[in-house]
Amino acid sequence: MINHRLHRLKIPITQVLILVFSFWFLVTLIGCDAFVRKFTRKSKKENLPQEEMVLAPEEYKGHQMSKEELYRQYFLFWKSWHDELIESLLQHKSQKKQIDCAEEAIKNLINLMALLNIDMQKKLDIYIARLKELQSQISKDLYGNNAITNVQRLERIKRDILRDFSYNKIKNYLI
Repeated sequence: MINHRLHRLKIPITQVLILVFSFWFLVTLIGCDAFVRKFTRKSKKENLPQEEMVLAPEEYKGHQMSKEELYRQYFLFWKSWHDELIESLLQHKSQKKQIDCAEEAIKNLINLMALLNIDMQKKLDIYIARLKELQSQISKDLYGNNAITNVQRLERIKRDILRDFSYNKIKNYLI
């Protein structure tokens, strides 16, 4: 009798499972958006109008800075890069960082030099040469053995440039 009851329950359970599975399969097959998109035709993009490429760039000319503003900006940039170089030497940061800081400081001094008259350019050229020499010494010092000496020389150069080329002392020598 027990077998008979189980046999009667088995048939409806399998029918229910088959019905649920087929319903689930039908919903998944029909209602799945990804499945529908997979089998729909895609429009050809070749027929769409193509935009023409802009080949000539337009140069934006922004606010023109005065000589005073340019001098102050380059002087501030030089000072910040010079300070960064001193910090990188003191903290024994990578040599690449130290060389990059020295290059940027020199580049800003060269930009600064272009705004000065010839006499002051010669005076500033001495400091640029000292910085370039120091940069070559930093690039040769792979292990940072001479970092303290280089920092002292950098601080001396910074002090001299601040003394001789601050804007208040140099404003009459701008071109």
